[in-house]
Amino acid sequence: MTGRRRLGGRWVRRRPLRTRLALAASAAVAVVAVGVCAAAFVVLSVQMTRQLDLNLAQTATQVTQRTRHWGPTVSDTSCRYQAVPCVQIVPADPSHDPRERYGLPVSPATRAVAAGRGTPYYTDLTVAGHPVRMYTTRLAHRDEALQVALRSDTVERGVRQAAWALAAVGAAGVLLAAGLGYWVSRTGLAPVARLTATAERIAATRDPRHRIELPAGPGTREDEITRLAASFNTMLGELEQSVTAQRRLVADASHELRTPLTALRTNAELLARADRLTERQRERASGALTRQLREVTTLVNDLIELARDEEPRPLLEEVRPAALLEHAVAAAREHWPEIAFTVRVDPAAAGTTLPGVPARLNRLLSNLLDNAAKFSPPGGPVETELTAGPGELLLSVRDHGPGIAPDDLPHVFDRFYRARAARALPGSGLGLAMARQIAHAHGAELTAARAPGGGALFRLRLPAGPDARPSGEGQNPAGSV
Repeated sequence: MTGRRRLGGRWVRRRPLRTRLALAASAAVAVVAVGVCAAAFVVLSVQMTRQLDLNLAQTATQVTQRTRHWGPTVSDTSCRYQAVPCVQIVPADPSHDPRERYGLPVSPATRAVAAGRGTPYYTDLTVAGHPVRMYTTRLAHRDEALQVALRSDTVERGVRQAAWALAAVGAAGVLLAAGLGYWVSRTGLAPVARLTATAERIAATRDPRHRIELPAGPGTREDEITRLAASFNTMLGELEQSVTAQRRLVADASHELRTPLTALRTNAELLARADRLTERQRERASGALTRQLREVTTLVNDLIELARDEEPRPLLEEVRPAALLEHAVAAAREHWPEIAFTVRVDPAAAGTTLPGVPARLNRLLSNLLDNAAKFSPPGGPVETELTAGPGELLLSVRDHGPGIAPDDLPHVFDRFYRARAARALPGSGLGLAMARQIAHAHGAELTAARAPGGGALFRLRLPAGPDARPSGEGQNPAGSV
C-alpha cells in the first residue's frame, strides 16, 4: 500500500502544473459535492425514519386511549396493508397470553417493557414478508405492553429513490468539478503560461527585449499573477539594460584598447630591430613603449574597477571626508605643479565621519581633481570646498577652464565618452564614470554643471545620517590651504 502511494505521489508530481491544479480543484469540488450529497442522504433517511416513528407514537397514544380494558390481544391484520397499523397487547406474564398466535413477534424485551423493567423501543423487522417498523411501549398502570407496527417499505423505497437521485447529482457534481477544475487551471495559469513562453523565447533567442502582455483597462484588477508578470517585465528591463551596458562596455573597451595595443606592437617590433636604430631612436621607442604600457595598464585597471558594482563590506570603515580631501589635494599638487589648488573646509564638516572605503573615496576625489586640472589653463586655480548641510556633506570641485558644452553635459559620466575639447588630451574617458560609480556605491550623488563665469563645477553629496558622527579630532579652521 505504501509503495502504491509513493508511485501515485510521483505520478502527480511529474504532471504539469496546470494538470495538478486541475486535479486539485476538481478533487476539492468533487469532495464537497459528494459530501453534500452524502449528508443530504443521511438527513433525508433520518427524517423519514423519524416521521415514521412519530406516526407510531401517535398511533400508540390513540390506541391506549381506546383500549383501557381489552386485555391481551393479538395482531389482527398481520400488516398486510401499508396505511393500517398492526396492534397487539402482550402481558408481562406469559401464562396470560391468549390462545391465538401473536401476529407480531414477542421477545423477552417485550415482556420486560410490559412489567415496567424496560423502556419503550423501536424495532425493524419483517412480518408476513413485509418490512415493518414496530414500536413497543407499556400501557399505564397495567402489566401489559402495547406493540404498534407500520409497513416501512414506503420509507425504504423513498430512501432508495433519494439515494439514486443524490448519486446522480453527485456524479454530475464530479463531472462539473472536473470541468471547473480545467477551466480554473486554464484561466488562472494563462499569465504563467505566457511568462513561461516568454522565458523560453528569451532563452532560445537570447533577446531580453521580449515582454509579457499585461491586461490594461480601467476595470482591470491587479492580482498576484499580474504582479508576478509585472515584476518579470521589470526584471527583463533591468536585464536588457545590463546586457546593453555590457555590450557597450565590451565594444568601447575593444575600441579603446585597439589603438594602444597597435602602438605597443609597433614599438615592440621596432625595438626587436634595435641593432638598426640609433641610440636616440632606441630611447624614444623605449620611452614610448613604457608610456603606452602605463596607459594600457591604467585602462585595464579602470575597466576592472568599473566592473565592480558595490563596495566590499570588509573594507568599510569610518572615514573623515575633510582629511581625504586634503590628502587628495596634496597628491594632485605633486602631479600638477602648475595648477593652484585651494581647499576650503567648513568647521561643521571638518570632524564629521561616515562609513566608506578610504581608497575608493580617495580615487573618486583624485579623478575629479585630475579632470579639473586637465582642463584648467596653466596657473589657473582649481577650487575645492567641503560644507555641511542638514543630513549631508557637500563637496564641490570647480575649475576655470572652457567648461562643459551643453551637448556634452548629459554624457560626461558615460564610459569612454570624450568631448571634442578632450580628445586631444590624455585619458581614456573612464575617470568620471568611475567617480560616479564609486559615489553610487557609497550612497552619494555626483552631478556636473557649468560654473557661473566659466569652467566646470562638480558637486558630490555625501549622506551623513545616523551612522555619521563628529569625532572632534584634527579639525582645521576654514580657509585656503
